[in-house]
Amino acid sequence: MNSGQLLLSLRAASVRFGAVTALQPLDLQLHRGERLALVGANGSGKTTLLRLLDGVLPASSGQRIAHAMAGPAAATGDPGRMPVSTLLFQRPFLLHLSARRNVALGLWLRGVPAAQRRARCDEALRRVGLHAQAQRPARTLSGGQQQRLALARAWALAPDILCLDEPTASLDPSAKREVEGLIDDFGRDGVVLVLSTHNLGQAKRLCQRVLYLEAGRALVDLPTPGFFAPTASHAAAAFLKGELPWD
Repeated sequence: MNSGQLLLSLRAASVRFGAVTALQPLDLQLHRGERLALVGANGSGKTTLLRLLDGVLPASSGQRIAHAMAGPAAATGDPGRMPVSTLLFQRPFLLHLSARRNVALGLWLRGVPAAQRRARCDEALRRVGLHAQAQRPARTLSGGQQQRLALARAWALAPDILCLDEPTASLDPSAKREVEGLIDDFGRDGVVLVLSTHNLGQAKRLCQRVLYLEAGRALVDLPTPGFFAPTASHAAAAFLKGELPWD
């Protein structure tokens, strides 16, 4: 059982689009420091679950519950602040602005005072190795640099939960390693990582826990070593045999 602070819960949460049920009722908890991989075939519900966890998509039934984060003031009765969540897409949405202004816009939208925005932009761009490109138009950066910029924009917001939807799917091996390294750094800082991926090696490298989805149902939720055991007999075994060369 995870001993970190509980940040987010789903209770019998489902998502429907009209007559189509994209995600069947699901119970899930996320604790500080967790790293959860979402795996499954296309259309299994991974992206829908990520959007539900981030809060950009409401539950059609059930509940998404963000838990107040207890801190030093908890002893005085202050329930603490709510966890901050950000969502990173496979293809980052970048405006026709400089790299710095793309990061600053995210801070402005979150209500960060102007006096703090420049310093936080600089710190975030340095964190991902893009400070020298701060004034370059974001859309002229390489694919790997654009994804690193999207990570900088997310990191600048000081998230507690980072949801990542196929963050390296379109990158070359070198850029993929760089982005994976940054994601790993986020996790080492205690940020909850929820990673949707078709790259099962990436799931093994970055995550401690794996949730397998099929046709909108969460069928398996196991620690990573147990999920990928060659003798696994759980519901994802056939999927794994099709994806990984066990023999």
